[in-house]
Order: sequence, then C-alpha cells, then structure tokens
Amino acid sequence: MAFPSRLLNRSKQLYASGAILQQEHAIPVRYFAKKADPPALKGDEMLKNIFLDVKKKFETAVGILKKEKITIDPEDPAAVSQYAKVMKTIREKADLFSESQRIKYTIDTKTKDIPDARTYLLTLKEIRIKRGLTDELGAEAMMMDALEKVEKEIKKPLMRSDKKSMALLMTEFDKINKKLGVRKEDLPKYEEELELKIAKAQLEELKKDALEVMDTQKKREEFKDEEMVDVKSLDIRNFM
Repeated sequence: MAFPSRLLNRSKQLYASGAILQQEHAIPVRYFAKKADPPALKGDEMLKNIFLDVKKKFETAVGILKKEKITIDPEDPAAVSQYAKVMKTIREKADLFSESQRIKYTIDTKTKDIPDARTYLLTLKEIRIKRGLTDELGAEAMMMDALEKVEKEIKKPLMRSDKKSMALLMTEFDKINKKLGVRKEDLPKYEEELELKIAKAQLEELKKDALEVMDTQKKREEFKDEEMVDVKSLDIRNFM
C-alpha cells in the first residue's frame, strides 16, 4: 500500500503543518542577537554531506516508526498524545527542528541583517502570516504601538544597534507580556500545546490518506467484496 510511504513523508515534515494550525498564544519574539555564519563548503562536499544527513535522518525515522504503535484516531486525546510523543522522539533522535525551533530559525535567518526595529517587526508579521499562524491576542499591534512610543521619545527611527533605546523597547514588550498574561516560564507549555495541535492535524491527514488508499483498493475487482477496516485498527508497523 502507498499509505506507509505517506506516513514516512509526514515524519520528514514534522514542522511543516503551520498552514493548518492556529497559534493561541502569540508571544512577542525577540531574537535580536546576530550569529556568525558557518564556514562555506565546496559544492560537492556540501551535497554529499546533505545527502548523508538526510539518509541518516530518514533511517532513524523508519527505525522508530517500526517500533512505536500509532493509532490513527485524531479525536482520541490519548492517540494524539502518543503520536506527538513518537514524533518528538523522531525529532530528538534525528536532530530535527520542532515547530518552535523552526520558527526561531526562520526568524534568525530572515532578520539577521535588518538594521531597524520597525522592519524587524514587520518581518515577524510576514513570517507569521506565511506560516498560517494567527495573532489572536493582538500582540503585534501592541508591539507596533510600543515602537511608536519609543521612537517618539527618542525622536528618530529605532535601530537595533542602539542598545539604550532597544532597552526601552524591551521594557515596553515586558509590559505587553504582563498585560497578556504571557510568562517566560510558561513557554514550554505553549510549545507543547502547539506540538499537540500539529500531531492532531497530522493524524487527521493520515486518516484521510488511509481512507483514500482503502477506497481505491475497494474499487479494484479483487477487493470489491471485502469490507473496509476501521482506520483505528491499522498497525503501521505491519506495513513498514
């Protein structure tokens, strides 16, 4: 069946489901530090390293999926939690990004050369929209208001290199976080909630894929008299 290959494809796209999710806690992200670029590699060497890395990650994912039981039932919280646990194990063993880590990486790479705070915040908004995330708390508008306040106070555009003025903006952001009830110590909880949403969404896609495959099989002459099995009863390990 084609279904197991689709599951493997899902495991390689653990953090690519942002377009069908909504983020309940829109936290102001503040990655202003700039990192040094990694050393450049020659073309052939880089391609070889990429191939070997992808091969290793794929084999790691397959090995875990052969051992762990996955119940395709997006409406069962226990099944969603177990699926999220398996996906987390794959990420950790294969050294893959979580959704939060991927967002941070995107922010870091997209904003590292931006000199001013206004363009930085607008870029954050653009990233959020492209990833299908919502700002239900209205944090972005509050952040822009805070920037307006600081720029009015310093009487010029706020540059990220201006540490003194950036400190003023960070103080305003802290006020926003407090107003919204967002605490730094709660970030792991928010990340866990996001990962559970991703797990549920991916199980829904897996269920849809499984039903499509079984429906296609049933239309074939040799399977027309067979009843379709309950998707929840499928054991993916039998198809690996």
